[in-house]
Amino acid sequence: MTSSSECQNSSDTSRIVYVTCPNEEVAKRLSRGLLVQKLVACVNIIPSVTSLYLWGDGIEESTEHLMMIKTEQKHVMELTNYVNQNHVYEVPEVISVKIDGGSEKYIDWIRKSVKPLQ
Repeated sequence: MTSSSECQNSSDTSRIVYVTCPNEEVAKRLSRGLLVQKLVACVNIIPSVTSLYLWGDGIEESTEHLMMIKTEQKHVMELTNYVNQNHVYEVPEVISVKIDGGSEKYIDWIRKSVKPLQ
């Protein structure tokens, strides 16, 4: 049994943002840029995900790296703009998902790690 101080049932501001990349080099370059600008607290790079998607008139299949990015809602637009400007894809995937529960200490760490809204 966990106490309410150990598990947060909802977060109004914490987000996970997913971005796919063609390789580890691109994923690391984007991750470092986002971290240096303090737009994100953490990026996990998950290698070798298979993506099937509609593009043009057909179905494409690619092996990609998935970035799982932890940030705050206040930085999602700036993060999206950074990815769009620095990604090698014509239309990069940038999807934000609300974190609706989890370790309060971890969520608090995310909040404290990113820069304040300017």
